[in-house]
Amino acid sequence: MLLGDVRSLKQKRSVIRPIIADLSRRTEAAVAEVGAQDLHRRTMIGVSVVAAHASHVRDVLDQAERMLVEQHPEITVLSARRGLHSSGDG
Repeated sequence: MLLGDVRSLKQKRSVIRPIIADLSRRTEAAVAEVGAQDLHRRTMIGVSVVAAHASHVRDVLDQAERMLVEQHPEITVLSARRGLHSSGDG
């Protein structure tokens, strides 16, 4: 993700923390900054969901992506990647 008018890592944290907390609370998923921690205008946020059905996982990830786009105009989602693993993935 590309952050708006952020000029320091401290300012980045003040933008990212509420977004992560909001995503975590509303989606009941595990959410964390997982990349680009040393860049002040970019970040990578990971969302992890465990569910019995793949459709529920997709619904939660869709909801999280919509929330980022609709409720946080100060950021730009540059890309989104998904991976689905099942209990039989060894």
